[in-house]
Amino acid sequence: MNSKPAPANESSKMVDLDHPSLYLNRELSQIEFNKRVLEEALDEKHPLLERVKFLSIFASNLDEFFMIRVSGLRRQLSAALLETPPDGMTPAEQLAAIRERLVPMLARHSECWHQDLLPKLEQAGIHILKFDDLKRKQRKLLRQHFEREIFPTLTPLAFDPSHPFPHISNLSMNLAVVINDPQYGERFARLKVPGVFPRLLRIPSEEKAESYESLGLIEDVTNNFVWLEQVIAANLDLLFPGLEIVAAYPFRVTRDADPEIEEDEASDLLLAIEESVRMRYFGSAVRLEIETGMPNRIRDVLVHNLGLAPYQVYTKDAPIGMADVMELNMINRPDLKDAPFSPALPPPLTTEESIFSVIKRQDILLYHPYDSFAPVVDFIRQAARDPDVMAIKQTLYRVGPNSPVVAALMKARENGKQVAVLVELKARFDEENNIVWARSLERAGVHVTYGLVGLKTHAKLLMVVRRERKGITRYIHMSTGNYNDVTARTYTDIGFFTSDPDIGSDVSDLFNALTGYSRKQTYRKLLVAPGQMRQEILDRIQREIQHHQTNGGGGHIAFKMNSLVDKDCIKALYQASQAGIAVDLQIRGICCLRPGVPGVSENITVTSIVGRFLEHVRIFYFHNAGDEEILVGSADLMPRNLDRRVEQLFPVENPDLRESLYEHILCLHLKDNMQARRLLPDGSYERIQPQDGEPELNSQLWMIEHRGLWNDEE
Repeated sequence: MNSKPAPANESSKMVDLDHPSLYLNRELSQIEFNKRVLEEALDEKHPLLERVKFLSIFASNLDEFFMIRVSGLRRQLSAALLETPPDGMTPAEQLAAIRERLVPMLARHSECWHQDLLPKLEQAGIHILKFDDLKRKQRKLLRQHFEREIFPTLTPLAFDPSHPFPHISNLSMNLAVVINDPQYGERFARLKVPGVFPRLLRIPSEEKAESYESLGLIEDVTNNFVWLEQVIAANLDLLFPGLEIVAAYPFRVTRDADPEIEEDEASDLLLAIEESVRMRYFGSAVRLEIETGMPNRIRDVLVHNLGLAPYQVYTKDAPIGMADVMELNMINRPDLKDAPFSPALPPPLTTEESIFSVIKRQDILLYHPYDSFAPVVDFIRQAARDPDVMAIKQTLYRVGPNSPVVAALMKARENGKQVAVLVELKARFDEENNIVWARSLERAGVHVTYGLVGLKTHAKLLMVVRRERKGITRYIHMSTGNYNDVTARTYTDIGFFTSDPDIGSDVSDLFNALTGYSRKQTYRKLLVAPGQMRQEILDRIQREIQHHQTNGGGGHIAFKMNSLVDKDCIKALYQASQAGIAVDLQIRGICCLRPGVPGVSENITVTSIVGRFLEHVRIFYFHNAGDEEILVGSADLMPRNLDRRVEQLFPVENPDLRESLYEHILCLHLKDNMQARRLLPDGSYERIQPQDGEPELNSQLWMIEHRGLWNDEE
């Protein structure tokens, strides 16, 4: 946390807070976040398979970055758009800087795999073998498996004057096959590696190979693996009989996966989203990945036919598509993974008392994954069978497969409850999942809506309306994260139960706006976007400045969130720093604010935690002259959240919960000196080290060891 802030000075007021030098580039900041993920793969403090997981996440993040951010920059370049971000970089400058940053990072990624993780996996008895290194019986088994299981799924596509260059689908693994035909000479074919098989085939040892008839990650045979594309390449003679197989080179294409949807022109949004998902496979190519062994002439064929420029080609020493090494986490080796723990349950929820009685009596705060997600599911299940419950309303953004939340909602409808659900179909890369759930809910008789035209509904809201002796009571659950029981084990999120009448009325009004028509801008206690949220945040920062100046100091602002991009919010935080206020920011991912600039941001510290869990909470703290205020909710301070999404922030007003949230969650994370990194003025990050005599603090480990402390009734 901030040490004693520097005093305000007159010269700082002369600084132009709009100057591009005061803002970090959004895209380069996102790359810096992924660099921190890569550093976790390099960190030997993590168990071995957790390091492999981080290596996979790095590759997966990069895939999405190219599909969304790089493709967006290329669209801007093609359209000759002149609008630049606050940092002033043009699309061309950003694309050049992205490649410059990525090339050494990818080399480090390959080095980590080949020189660090592979040898350590070998020592641990996990063998990632090359096909050429397999013994005779293993090869024989793999050929049998290839003929029986893989061969029927393969479709070689020739490329010659009578066969046009085939379409290469987004993120598919492919082989560029070079064939020598006795009659026509060299021929070229593309072969797609089917995505229905594990990328890493598990095979028995040479000694046991004859006794096995099937392969796959599911069977715990041994921990010997071979790459699927190498197995296919070694058996191409079966696909091209009578021809000489010269070589087969793996390659992979990344396409623009963010098609524009004209919502206001769509007669059926669900069908429009389905079509946009299909179009994701046909977007413009933005990246070609090849391995170092591919000859230039083959690379040039691909580059020319995909319409790419040379700088869009990335040549790698490691296997391409390294996101697939996440499959190794299925190995049953607890000694190579993080130790499991049992999430806590708040004491009031451990009795036989109805959850509604508990929430009526007191607000309850859950901090996942340290607290169990089960109370959220139990809340809906109890509502589904409670005869006094009249209605349930909920927003769903990323639900996940086999969702107990959706099952409970359908059960509630079966039991005669009025159930209304807003399913956000435009949740990127979860569209297909959400379409399935939307249709299932509709078949169960649930009122399903898809949100507002031009906006994504990102707010996390759940309301149960119950008839009680003294009248109707609304029971509310709000969260920083999705109603997803799977990600609740790996994302840090705050959930909050309350029966506060004003919040209940606000949530009712917000649901009415989402499902009907409304121009409501202000709410009793909630901050809602789009609308007044940005201004409400700015007003609170200005209030902090006024208190600080009036009271002779003592101002403090502390925010914890995923991303900080919004220029107006950044400028307001600069003004707070110029006034001498201590500003502590913990931003996991993108941060466009430049800390430590004399006269502008020397009172601002920015840290980032990347660790076992994905930091996902949004907490906004204002000292407010001792009348402390804490807001929690779904929104980051980004233009997309404040202008193009439906978001909510809610106050934590219970004094005990508010103090506990500040002391035991926010401050503990801000004091992390083991997993945290500090943002430097040049946009790079450095690891925070414990000072002399300062105890080590890994905040995520502390949360595991002290889970539930924030609900300690004593």
